[in-house]
Amino acid sequence: MIIAIDFDGTCVTHEYPEIGQDIGADTVINALVEAGHKIILWTMRSGPFLEDAVKWCEHKGIPLFGVNTNPDQASWTGSPKAYAQLYIDDAALGIPLVKSMFTERPYVDWERVQEILEKKGILP
Repeated sequence: MIIAIDFDGTCVTHEYPEIGQDIGADTVINALVEAGHKIILWTMRSGPFLEDAVKWCEHKGIPLFGVNTNPDQASWTGSPKAYAQLYIDDAALGIPLVKSMFTERPYVDWERVQEILEKKGILP
């Protein structure tokens, strides 16, 4: 499965343009990769701020299939929207959130996301 994952508020707390606090995303994302899923970093960051997010992923050992794009979709569409079967984003309807101790904005609750992924059979 191809999974597109947002960055700010999803992988880290909201502190753009800085990299926010760790919130446990890397453990679950790496488990997704180990289970055979491909990860697209799907973020509004650009330029050096996007490079910072990519470096965060590299530092956390997260191999990226794509960055704001699905490299396989050019053969069947010219759409700029990255195609994935699942999107994990703090702005998505129904995503479990934690009220932030660090910033004003809530962020993704990765413990609950992991439970959901396990229940759906996406993670073993």
